[in-house]
Amino acid sequence: MRSLALLALASVAVLLPGAARAENPRLVATVGPGFTITLTDATGAAVTRLEPGKYDITVRDLSDEHNFHLFGPGVNETTSVAGTGTVTWTVTFRDGRYTFVCDPHPSHMRGELVVGTPAPAPAPAPAVKRLTGTVGPRATITLRSPTGAKLASLTPGRYRITVRDRTRLHNFHLVGPGVNRKTAVAGMGTVVWQVTLRRGMLAFYSDRAPKKLRGTVRVR
Repeated sequence: MRSLALLALASVAVLLPGAARAENPRLVATVGPGFTITLTDATGAAVTRLEPGKYDITVRDLSDEHNFHLFGPGVNETTSVAGTGTVTWTVTFRDGRYTFVCDPHPSHMRGELVVGTPAPAPAPAPAVKRLTGTVGPRATITLRSPTGAKLASLTPGRYRITVRDRTRLHNFHLVGPGVNRKTAVAGMGTVVWQVTLRRGMLAFYSDRAPKKLRGTVRVR
């Protein structure tokens, strides 16, 4: 009898292989009907951090003007913009940062979550500083800050230089370590240069009168 009982239990285990398997954690994603997009857990709490692993996400797309797009390391799932309805995604989250957005309105319909221990976010790129170079209309040439202030010195880095060439008699020529840009002597107009200034002496002058129309500023 004991052997028959063990055989019966084994048969149940074979017939129901998922009976002892734990279900995946469940999440709920909702977009619409207005300009709202959310990702919550089973209790309705907003999800901002998860442990790595496999999850079942019930996606409720309630608007034909929006969609729900979830992407991050190893995941890229989306509903259609024009469609509505409910779908379930099974996704595997890894350590990293994930984003969900409405593709037509990504600036204000978006959210983010962190899974596990992601790599540190990259440092933001240094800000681009601005300068203004002017030559003419008379025999003058200057390089100044955006407020018009004279430059005592500059720090190394990336610069956006707006050059206003107001004369056909001269040009604006900028020379320094790693930089050599100029406008045409016979031309006029405004151009914008993106340059990286290094330590050293920066000179600006007119090629037609390089000794008379010139200036310098030290980058340090």
